Amino acid sequence: MAVWQPELTSRVALVIQYLGTRFHGWQRQPQQRTVQEEIETAIANVLGYPVVIHGAGRTDAGVHAAAQVAHFNVVDCPIPAHRWAAILNSRLPEDILIRASAEVSLDWHARFSAKWRRYRYTLYTDPRPNLFVKAFSWHYYHAPLDESLIQAALKPLLGNHHLAAFHRAGSSRAHSWVEIQAAECHRQGSFVQIELQANGFLYGMVRLLLGLLVQVGSGQRSLANFTEIWQQQRRAEVKYAAPAAGLCLLRVGYTDFPFPTEIWYDTQPQFFLPDVTVAPREQIEPSTPSCIAAALISQVAAQT
Repeated sequence: MAVWQPELTSRVALVIQYLGTRFHGWQRQPQQRTVQEEIETAIANVLGYPVVIHGAGRTDAGVHAAAQVAHFNVVDCPIPAHRWAAILNSRLPEDILIRASAEVSLDWHARFSAKWRRYRYTLYTDPRPNLFVKAFSWHYYHAPLDESLIQAALKPLLGNHHLAAFHRAGSSRAHSWVEIQAAECHRQGSFVQIELQANGFLYGMVRLLLGLLVQVGSGQRSLANFTEIWQQQRRAEVKYAAPAAGLCLLRVGYTDFPFPTEIWYDTQPQFFLPDVTVAPREQIEPSTPSCIAAALISQVAAQT
């Protein structure tokens, strides 16, 4: 007589990178290409049955991720958890990469166990376009940007605030309270980078916030007016969202995380372009056929 045995369920966590350019966001949507659907399809092709993956955050269309985190459950699966990264990478498109995979407890959740999320936004301020940074930045060259003004605008946002001014319509979230844990702005040459860390982010929050911050940095809006808008929840005055290309989900933080730091911490490279000043034409050492010929004649003469 066969003895009944319960099915063994295990949970696998993933650290995921993706280029958001050709995706309609993270979350599965009808008739749209999404990151969630691509990964779920790859997993189902291995297991032979459908699964649902749960992400730490739902990035918008065009937004990138350097270390998104997700998990899924498997039943009676002989595949070791650490092997899932290599198995999925062989089946996923080139704009998604699984950095690592590991087994976690069944009460660990990619979204609900997360203590914070961190985003980075990159602006490219040189008036000359650059194809190699276009897909990862907002080319903002219409007016000079003062990063010190942006940093000053960010400082009062630290703490727990009602940020309805930066909450796009269509969200299922019942409130607009957000705990901002870090807010930084710095410049490196032609690049201005803004990083925000919070316990969670509202739908469309970062891009709406960036659209207003750029107005402060370019002098179009005062620091006092910026602060009044979000403190008084004047959503109607926040009209412009920054382009998606400049935004990247940088990393997600957990109390217990099964991955080494190098897998998930600062995996988005930061751009750097040297300050190159081309010498005037008359200062460049000539390298002409006549010079080469003269050198050859001198060598021949020395040998005779």
